[in-house]
Amino acid sequence: MRAHLLHKAPTPPPLRGRSDVARRAQAEKSTRRISLTAAAIFILAAMLWSPAARAQRIDTEHLFGFMIGTDVGELGDKEVEGDTVARWGKRPGSYFAAAPAFEAEFVPVENLRASGTFSAAYHDISGIAGLDDRRQGAFDSLSFELRYRLIDRHERGFGFAIDAEPHWGRVDPMGGEPVDRYGADLSLLFDMELVPDRVLAAFNLTYQPETTHSRGSEAWSRDAVAGLAAGLMVQVRPGVLIGAEARYLRAYQDLALNRFAGQALFLGPTLYARLSKRLWVIAAWSPQIAGRAVNVLGSLDLTNFERHQVKVQFGLEF
Repeated sequence: MRAHLLHKAPTPPPLRGRSDVARRAQAEKSTRRISLTAAAIFILAAMLWSPAARAQRIDTEHLFGFMIGTDVGELGDKEVEGDTVARWGKRPGSYFAAAPAFEAEFVPVENLRASGTFSAAYHDISGIAGLDDRRQGAFDSLSFELRYRLIDRHERGFGFAIDAEPHWGRVDPMGGEPVDRYGADLSLLFDMELVPDRVLAAFNLTYQPETTHSRGSEAWSRDAVAGLAAGLMVQVRPGVLIGAEARYLRAYQDLALNRFAGQALFLGPTLYARLSKRLWVIAAWSPQIAGRAVNVLGSLDLTNFERHQVKVQFGLEF
């Protein structure tokens, strides 16, 4: 299950002096350089490591951390999955949020994958402008996902699928306050093997609208995130792939994408490993390396997004 990253944006923090801004900008540039260097080394090591063993056929159904592939599994497949997405890093205080989830999926007809998910939410927030201090955990949301493959990569040379995941939630993912929220993740998915059974590239185009009702103020808000993502994975050993994902996200304070709120670029490494015939695991780290929020100084958007996002996921096939 993917994290829903945008909800009603908190009040921007006050502008600070030029010296503070300069120091922050320099620190952020250094962090971006480190992140880019680490990702480059990660991918280069994968490409240089060519094992003698024969590579396995690549399955993109569960390959990336924050992206989605076009594969949907075989007719009759059943699977359970667990994952946690952790997000942290906002100014000027302390911010941490996590969303553990459990998902059950099956393939009822050829080329169609269906799944249902329930998730919880945990927040530890202190000193963040526009957000109440809180430390709490609670049941959060229910969602239902359908993914339909229109073009099979193994038959046409590239894959194309559509994915829709409507959801209902009762906790605001950004601030943790009680709400009723209704939305969906809508995606167009593409992937292609650049080197058969070795190197795979993927591309996602996403739109995530959501309407939120605050139980405290009774106010309604409408938000959306639109974005595109690109990923590259290399099979370095049979059943083990490493690579990187880049995501460019734009936040809006309406559903029609008219009221622009901010933008962020995330780039980080991803690892996929098949531990046994039925068990697999994914780990992905996605730091924000560039961005800007409307009316807020700084080279990152820490109003609508976080500085770091990490996802760990495992699956058990039946």
